[in-house]
Amino acid sequence: MKHRWIVDLRQRCDLELLLVGGFKPLSGFQTKLDYESILKNLRLANGQVWPIPITLDVSAEFAEKVQIADELELCDADNTILARMTVTDKWKPDKIFEAKQVFGTTDTQHPGVNYLLNRAKEWYLGGPIDPVQLPKHYDFTELRKTPDVLKQDFSKLGLKNIIGFQTRNPLHRAHIELTLRAAKQIDGHILIHPVVGMTKPNDVDYFTRVRCYHKALQYYPEKTAFLSLLPLAMRMGGPREALWHALIRKNYGCTHFIVGRDHAGPGNDSNQQPFYEPYAAQTLAEQYSQEIGVQIIPFQEMTYVKERKLYCPINELKPNETPLTVSGTQLRQLLHKNKPIPKWFSYPDIVKELKRSYPSRHQQGFTLFFTGLSGAGKTTLANALISKLRMLDRRSVTLLDGDILRRILSTELGFSKKDRDLNIQRIGYVASEVTKSGGIAVCAAIAPYLKVREENRQLISEYGGYVELYISTPLATCAKRDTKGLYAKAKKGEITGLTGYDDPYEPPLKPEIIIDTTESTIENSLNTILCFLQSAGYLKT
Repeated sequence: MKHRWIVDLRQRCDLELLLVGGFKPLSGFQTKLDYESILKNLRLANGQVWPIPITLDVSAEFAEKVQIADELELCDADNTILARMTVTDKWKPDKIFEAKQVFGTTDTQHPGVNYLLNRAKEWYLGGPIDPVQLPKHYDFTELRKTPDVLKQDFSKLGLKNIIGFQTRNPLHRAHIELTLRAAKQIDGHILIHPVVGMTKPNDVDYFTRVRCYHKALQYYPEKTAFLSLLPLAMRMGGPREALWHALIRKNYGCTHFIVGRDHAGPGNDSNQQPFYEPYAAQTLAEQYSQEIGVQIIPFQEMTYVKERKLYCPINELKPNETPLTVSGTQLRQLLHKNKPIPKWFSYPDIVKELKRSYPSRHQQGFTLFFTGLSGAGKTTLANALISKLRMLDRRSVTLLDGDILRRILSTELGFSKKDRDLNIQRIGYVASEVTKSGGIAVCAAIAPYLKVREENRQLISEYGGYVELYISTPLATCAKRDTKGLYAKAKKGEITGLTGYDDPYEPPLKPEIIIDTTESTIENSLNTILCFLQSAGYLKT
């Protein structure tokens, strides 16, 4: 039997790399046997090194229809068939075990874990794929070189030693110094191979990064560095990811691969401790280096030495010397606040490009998302806030009220969990478009479930700011107000599934603002919100 599956963004990236040979020796989405072997041994069932599962996750509803030996048409969002897959395996994974094995944690602060536990679907399908066509790209097409094309390019130029450099950030002075040192060390050439698939949420968008990479190339000696783009969906898996990146770069013709400090690290956990040791990725990658046939070039963190006015590895600092660095978070803060970027950190034309793409917060779009029980005061506050924002700011302001949008965009939806989630996803999508265009979206919806709210946060944060406002007014107060008469109907049994009454409400874990309208007046609540927006830079003080 034939089935059709529309791939999501991660699956699209994985599928493209399977089709072009970037994931060799894989020939399809992994079987259960390979999957389990990878989790336990960092190897496929046949013994070959492979550290990251490449699985096709599908919903339980879809999996129920699929039988072994069925054919699956894997389609792009526009229904274009990209490949056909013969299903050889179907299973429901233990995602907690997978998170522990691959990421070393179940903390959802880790973006890979969060995706696995909160976004990936319940069932996995495995089997070989037959290509139909590659996903279409209309941007930077000359830089999207397949493994075979890159290998041919290197061969024609007579290049022997090729160093792969993985990046998901713009290149600054430290990166260029590091790669030049590596090239000199082995008398080789550099493949700058940035990820343009999925990276860490809130990273600089790849359009901006590629423009920055073009500018960075002029700072390399002629014919030293080459640029090509990698359509990879990163997992931010630290040590395992570093080994994975090395294997992928071997497929693209690299003989060497740079692994720096905290390679593919996702930052800190819920206790503000790093998920991985700074050089754990180097240790694991070097352990397998000879077996996989890629020489690992480990590097310490590069730091600017104030007294010498140059960059060097941090382990080469002399006593009493002052190291200077700017983290990615600090850079974003400087950009948002329109503060100067140190000249020793980056090049003027790269900084100019970043400032053009990342205006200060008071110039970019953002979303305010009110969530709370019916009768908590969300819509009242949202409407009052919109009036204030229109007085104080020139950006367009759009109200996305849950009740209004249900009548316009979601008339066919009921109040099951699935329908409620879909309604909030629609609100989130519209808000992301408002934010992307530089406007202010003010959303007011009960939005009872944490997962879909977090998905909206991730989506919207790619285009601008996101502020979650939890209107924490307790059930007793909301029921007493009963502005829509819902609680009275629920009490009489006329309706069921009322959020907070006989259906769950999952409070936000880390909202930017919490307001209980039982005690706080509208004016005081507005002052709380406006003070936050000013202190965070969304509004001019």
